[in-house]
Amino acid sequence: MDVTGIVSGLTERLSAADRRLLTQYPGQRGGRQPVHTVYVPADQVTRELSTDWGTRALTALTEHAPDAEQLAQATGIDLDAVRASYPRVLSKLRAEPIEDLRVDLEDGYGNRDEATEDADACGAARAVAASLAAGTCPPYVGLRMKGMEAGGRARGVRSLALFLETLLSEHAGLPEGLVLTLPKITSLEQVEAMVWTTEQLEAQLDLPAGRLTFELQIETPQSVLGPDGTATVSRMVQAGAGRVSALHYGTYDYSAACGVTAAFQSMAHPVADHAKAVMQLAAAGTGVWLSDGSTNVLPVGTPAQVHEGWRLHAQLVRRSLERAYYQGWDLHPAQLPTRYLATYVFYREAFGPAAERLRAYVTDSGGSVLDEPATAQALAVALVRGMDCGALDATEVADAVGAPVPELRELASRRVG
Repeated sequence: MDVTGIVSGLTERLSAADRRLLTQYPGQRGGRQPVHTVYVPADQVTRELSTDWGTRALTALTEHAPDAEQLAQATGIDLDAVRASYPRVLSKLRAEPIEDLRVDLEDGYGNRDEATEDADACGAARAVAASLAAGTCPPYVGLRMKGMEAGGRARGVRSLALFLETLLSEHAGLPEGLVLTLPKITSLEQVEAMVWTTEQLEAQLDLPAGRLTFELQIETPQSVLGPDGTATVSRMVQAGAGRVSALHYGTYDYSAACGVTAAFQSMAHPVADHAKAVMQLAAAGTGVWLSDGSTNVLPVGTPAQVHEGWRLHAQLVRRSLERAYYQGWDLHPAQLPTRYLATYVFYREAFGPAAERLRAYVTDSGGSVLDEPATAQALAVALVRGMDCGALDATEVADAVGAPVPELRELASRRVG
């Protein structure tokens, strides 16, 4: 039987759907995703901020858990796992304590008079430029402006423009890891307005088209579920016209808007899990990264209070990682030790089984588990993430898998399906 005509007809019928699939769901996004975002009010941003946070994090460890045994006791994490990761945590805090810094001109900054916010937006940009020149800038850095709601949009756009203009005047071009964050989103039109705003700024600042991308901070019920019952966040990703880089969950604004009383607002509350599950579905296959929110229970005060804060933070970081949220927010330097400890323990636990299964896949040598290409990609992604954050060494990964790291990175970013 000759099916040439049928195949030709199918191609014609499905060509538009094929193009939409490739455009709307391009697959895994390449590049390194940071494990966290640190929010700092604009008037507190300095050239040495990252180094200062690392120093303060190391001081917290020295005072409250100077060795692996005490840190394991404080966090409740298995002692052998802590011993394996403790030196890596110390090294990370010395070399790269912050992976993603967000200069905050929104909730963490508050409302100031016009002249003060102008000065702080420009001052933060100069500090970022100085840190870039000094080599102390985190791999990702950017601005959270006030959102597109009626009361804040004029101030937000002005601060964004001042920040970008000053950064360009102080530094040769925008940093590769520049990140912008749009908060308080309540409508699809606000995302479309942000796309238009970035287009206008690119034209005025003589930037290449598409240079400015932005994260959507999902912290209102309207950004998760529309009045017609549709998942608004999915439509927002597509309305971003390729400029949406990530979805960040806003723990406390969202919980409060859903009526959760303050004592029970948490990244682990059921309303948070529902919102994040919808976000996860909306982002799947699009190349848009996901980030969990924060805990406002800080590891400060007495030794008992510090240990209690560390234990909670480590548990929440681990919980997010297990649910495929590989990024979160940190609000205080003393949260950095448990951010990296919980992250490193997670990836080192995953390392052995993932490497064994991936070795069987890439060498076609068989094994106890028969993995599909999509699962093999997920295994590669886990190992690449572990290497990127410092939990795993490239050499040990390549040796265990039996394949060079570039091959693993290619597998991790390959479009499946």
